[in-house]
Amino acid sequence: MILDFKTLSDKVAGCWVGKNIGGVLGAPFECKRGVFDVSFYTQDLSNGPPPNDDLDLQIIWLAAVERYGRNVNASILGEYWLSFVTPNWVEYGMGKNNLRAGLVPPLAGVVDNNYKDSCGCFIRSEIWACLAPGHPDIAARYAYEDAIVDHADDGMHGEIFFAALQSAAFVESDRDTLVDIGLSYIPEDSAVARTVKEAQRCYKEGVPFEEMRKRIHAIAPGTFGVIGKKLSEVDVEDDFEIGVPGFDAPENIGYTIAAWYYGEDDFGKSLCLVVNCGEDTDCTAATLGAIMGIISGAAALPEKWTAPLNDVIETMCINKTSGGVWVPKTATELADRILRVIPSFLGTQVCDLFAPGGYTINALSGDELFGIRTHEYLMYHAGHASDQRLLPIFELIGSSPYVVREEHPGFRVAIDYHEGPFFKTGVPRKLTVSVSDNSYMRQQQWVNIRLWVPQGVDVIGGQEYHLPMSYNYGSKAEAVFEFVDTELFTAGKMEMIVDISLTGRHSTALSKIVLMRS
Repeated sequence: MILDFKTLSDKVAGCWVGKNIGGVLGAPFECKRGVFDVSFYTQDLSNGPPPNDDLDLQIIWLAAVERYGRNVNASILGEYWLSFVTPNWVEYGMGKNNLRAGLVPPLAGVVDNNYKDSCGCFIRSEIWACLAPGHPDIAARYAYEDAIVDHADDGMHGEIFFAALQSAAFVESDRDTLVDIGLSYIPEDSAVARTVKEAQRCYKEGVPFEEMRKRIHAIAPGTFGVIGKKLSEVDVEDDFEIGVPGFDAPENIGYTIAAWYYGEDDFGKSLCLVVNCGEDTDCTAATLGAIMGIISGAAALPEKWTAPLNDVIETMCINKTSGGVWVPKTATELADRILRVIPSFLGTQVCDLFAPGGYTINALSGDELFGIRTHEYLMYHAGHASDQRLLPIFELIGSSPYVVREEHPGFRVAIDYHEGPFFKTGVPRKLTVSVSDNSYMRQQQWVNIRLWVPQGVDVIGGQEYHLPMSYNYGSKAEAVFEFVDTELFTAGKMEMIVDISLTGRHSTALSKIVLMRS
């Protein structure tokens, strides 16, 4: 179907206005457990809205896309994370700590990260949905790159779920259809999928709102509502577990979907209901506000909710000292910047730049919106000679979080750390390096793969391989390196280099390997 520019503009603006409203509404009840009775803003907004991190992190991602376009990936986002994201709390801090130690994504999101399943990345889904409206396959793929910087597992599943749902919301409005589209991009047995399905089930069976809240919590009990409290300070409800520290995304996502159903498409009612569930209220209300804002468009959002904020957004997590990120002052300004980037991000076969009244987008519709659930295919960015194949999302989320992937002009690289980025004194370790054709060079190649190790580390067996590489889908050249530290190696960190080149071509990859002594 064709998404015209007027409709697209209204929906992109609706996303950020709705996001802003939800974040402001829910902020005073964040980290509180209980059933509340919120019906409108509770803050004094006479001097403008308070700052909230649910929106401003995505401004940093937009700055990265404005510079790198469709080539943005987890590595680039990680560099932006280190330079421009100021908080060091929970998963944000763990992701930054791992990046500083030399652990690249997805290692950065999983190693020693008790908050890998928390809410900090599903609140960043909207930027990818707005950059790929009506293309949930592409939105989900970039949400993955975003998520693995500081999350893994159900934290990652949450962002992928919402990115696909919100992208589809540009061309579809039915709740059941949109939820099914989001679920089609994550594992059926994931905790996120289970809480979302329970939210649907409770609504359809007429389960009372407070009972629904307990059922969702029982499936994936989190602790966001008791963060920072001593056990003796927690008012324990009957049949309401304290929860698992850091395991917060599934429960809060379940509440978000439940409030959307129980609110029955009433914007204000839905947002108030999700805040009344407690827990991570600014995140849940902001995400639901974005979804409903996309569906309705900014023009249809109730003035009762938009007027007090006057379109103003306030940030709290962006480092503005270096000038590397241009921070918009209003939701409308943010939406306008995104609209300027979409054509180069999606490509000219998807965007018709010369359509009367502004560019249009050839969006997916019907069964196409379900992407890989209904038909397995390789996803492409369109644009004639600039076609870029994207690995299917299930190939990525189904693989080990200890596999690091890289893209190079002539080939792809996957480095499998196996049991993780650690080594024990005197215990042999293995590392598997796989090299495959990137599909658009379309040539047979010979690949040279060599492992360079520091003094005091011995390689057991081959240190260099010369292997053939076909361009058939699924084929790869693979080298397994085994190594062990000797008594001469006393450092706490082992740094190695994997050197990859193609015979007869100038493309070369030097990949740094970092292992910590355990």
